[in-house]
Amino acid sequence: MMQSPVEFFRNLPKKQCPECGQPFSEQAESYLIECQECTNKHINK
Repeated sequence: MMQSPVEFFRNLPKKQCPECGQPFSEQAESYLIECQECTNKHINK
């Protein structure tokens, strides 16, 4: 039996920052791959 799409998305692991490994919540219409702290570090260099 196939898993329902709702269960599939519910069971996905949280998105993690590749720089520091901290999990962060995704926001709609956002393609960020780093947490806000690491993104700010790159912007403020």
